[in-house]
Amino acid sequence: MFDPYIEAHELRALLVTKEIRPREAAEFFLARIERLNPKLGAFMTVTAERALADAARLESAGAAAAGAMPLYGVPYSLKDLTWTRDIRTTMGSRNFENFRPRADAELAVRLREAGGILLGKTTTPELGGRPTTEGGLCPPARNPWNPEFSAGGSSGGAAGQVAAGMGPLAEGTDGGGSIRIPAACCGVVGLKPSRGRISFAPVMGEGWAGFATEGPIARSVRDCALMLDVMAGPVVGDPYWAPPPRKPFVSAVQDRPQKLRVAVISESALGPVDAEARAALERACGVFRTMGHSIEPIQLDPAKRLVDYTRVAITAGIAAVPIKNPDAMDPVVRQAWEAGRGLSAADYLNAVARMHNASREIVQALAPYDATLSPTLPSAAPRLGLPTDNFEQWLYPFIQFTFPCNATGQPAFSLPNGFTAAGLPIGLQIIGRPAGELELIALAAAFEEAAPWRDRRPTLP
Repeated sequence: MFDPYIEAHELRALLVTKEIRPREAAEFFLARIERLNPKLGAFMTVTAERALADAARLESAGAAAAGAMPLYGVPYSLKDLTWTRDIRTTMGSRNFENFRPRADAELAVRLREAGGILLGKTTTPELGGRPTTEGGLCPPARNPWNPEFSAGGSSGGAAGQVAAGMGPLAEGTDGGGSIRIPAACCGVVGLKPSRGRISFAPVMGEGWAGFATEGPIARSVRDCALMLDVMAGPVVGDPYWAPPPRKPFVSAVQDRPQKLRVAVISESALGPVDAEARAALERACGVFRTMGHSIEPIQLDPAKRLVDYTRVAITAGIAAVPIKNPDAMDPVVRQAWEAGRGLSAADYLNAVARMHNASREIVQALAPYDATLSPTLPSAAPRLGLPTDNFEQWLYPFIQFTFPCNATGQPAFSLPNGFTAAGLPIGLQIIGRPAGELELIALAAAFEEAAPWRDRRPTLP
């Protein structure tokens, strides 16, 4: 019927002009999920009945109403951490295996009202507590480029879905890199928005001391911007409000920034960066120089400054979840849960205060630069089945480039940036100024145009 890797904005154009019906789009991707999901573990729950009901509702809409919906007929998924009314939301945990929320998350409402078709809930490690998607209730999310490797985490199911052509759009969450990590592992585009850009209403005001946010995963910068326009915006009473953009985010894709000053962070004290990731970063810097931008390596190590405060914020956030049966938990996540339960209120508040002060200094140091580049990860995707002993010794070196943006609240993309010799994707992280998504989207789209990647696809049965 159509290419499973069709981008959301292209599919919407076919749907609005009635070349394809919403039901046909839904049935096409549901059939692909049925075929591929048992091999890849991207979906925890497939909402086929809901998808067909969404399609039927959209087909009864008039032409004017259809044209006004930015996602008219476009299928999407929600991560299994995100509340969906009367739809099972397990959070990857055996303790919540049959949990059905009493309300929708605000962003779930917005995506539905924008004309999207919900395909299902994507897999996550328990409570989003790993940078790979394995170890809890959900099946392991396998990398479409090589199923022996991880799709990353904690939004591994979401990124795997998009990379495998099981749907053009996916919502993810990011509390330490959980959108950008799987985007890098799977060779797709993931955007962590600024703090306060997307509301957690009505479930909570913030996640993990403001570290966590929700955001889009897609195959292009344009589609991420399109989805962000739908998801963004505060709800009255939210504790964080990002300033509203002066124009739609998707319109920034057409902008072409000139002669920017771009910083480069290529290493941290937390661990080595492998040769292929370093080479990919150097190639990307060459692309930016060709585009006319000034590239300046800087001596700044935000990961070293922030790691201790991050550990407290994340473990406390995990410990805040009420668990009735700790023995049923993933051992790795249980370690974090128990560590968080051992913190005092003073420990937590002191760490958060120090985190904010250090973050302020980091953002001020980066203020002269229009954007900052780094590897998304120090290496390509790891193999599934990571050892659970001494997990933290592996964790922070692996997320060394992603978690600082959660502390500072800056927006950050992970973009595809080539492949290893073994054929696994490599990611490039582009970090923007606080609340600077418009400028960040423009720069990311220009890089995407200068170094296109979308014609390369995984070989799937």
